[in-house]
Amino acid sequence: MAERILVPIDDSDRSTEAMEFAFDGNPDATFVALHVHEPVYGEGFAWRDGDDDVERLFAHAEEIAEKHGVALETVSSEGKPSDEIVEYAEENPVDSIVMGSHGRSGASRVLLGSVAETVTRRSPVPVTVVR
Repeated sequence: MAERILVPIDDSDRSTEAMEFAFDGNPDATFVALHVHEPVYGEGFAWRDGDDDVERLFAHAEEIAEKHGVALETVSSEGKPSDEIVEYAEENPVDSIVMGSHGRSGASRVLLGSVAETVTRRSPVPVTVVR
C-alpha cells in the first residue's frame, strides 16, 4: 500500500475526482497536492493562475481531505505541469501519483499534449489516471 501519494491538482472536475478516488482508496496514506503555475505567453508573460486562485484551490483540496479524514500537504511550483510533476516525484519521497485524465479540453489539449500521458511515460513511480 502506498504511504505517500502525489495528487497533482488544478481547477478541473477531473482533478477533484482524482483526489476523491485517491482519498477513498488509501485512507491511511499521506497526500501531497501539487499545483503547477503554468506560464502563459502572449503579449508579454504571465502566470495562468494568480495567488488567490491557488489559495482557493488548496482550500478546496483541504476541505475534501478533511471530509475523508486524510493528511494533506500542499505544494506549488512554476513551469510546465508534466515536467514539474515528474520532477517532484523524482526528488521527493512519493510512492505513487494519482491524477485526473486531463485538465484541459479542446485545442489547448491537442496543441500542448496530454499532461497525464507524459507523466505516465516519464514517472519514476506508478501512476493512476482517473477518467
